[in-house]
Amino acid sequence: MAFFAHELACVDEGAIIGDDTRIWHFSHICSHARIGSACTLGQNVYIGSKAVIGNNVKIQNNVSVYDGVVLEDDVFCGPSVVFTNVHNPRAFIERKNEYRPTLVGRGATLGANCTIRCGVKIGPYALVGAGTVVLRDVPDFALVAGNPAKQIGWVSRSGEKLGLPVAGSGEETCPVGGETYRLEGASLTVVHDGD
Repeated sequence: MAFFAHELACVDEGAIIGDDTRIWHFSHICSHARIGSACTLGQNVYIGSKAVIGNNVKIQNNVSVYDGVVLEDDVFCGPSVVFTNVHNPRAFIERKNEYRPTLVGRGATLGANCTIRCGVKIGPYALVGAGTVVLRDVPDFALVAGNPAKQIGWVSRSGEKLGLPVAGSGEETCPVGGETYRLEGASLTVVHDGD
């Protein structure tokens, strides 16, 4: 099935949109934007012409994904998430050649009203709490919250909080997915997938 766009959405000619993607009221998809399959873009979503959206991405209401932002497969953006793409904007100076790329890794969740400063990488399956201000890279599987963002724990691929310290060593199995995680220093990896 081709994508669906509500009659009150604006999809510019030249946008590339995958099958089964749904675009709702008052959203604007710019020419040359790339959106994967099976995505949902809520009301009043803006996708810039040089933004890239993977497959099965959910973008809730009032989110603008500007040029230079890449959302990999299975990313969730809560309502009113804010992305930026210029580090030091001025109304009277054009800095379109100074965009800093932002990458949100596969399966990551960005909570409602969080702000992501341009030039950062949010690792796969990380979880950014609602209202968090992210100024630095976020590790894979990290749980971060606050202003500025501070790591407060780890989560599994299912989004379950793991009982491991932020840094140190240990192993824990996710009660939902069944996979086992190993913490070494400040890095978490999957050592055994669930059966």
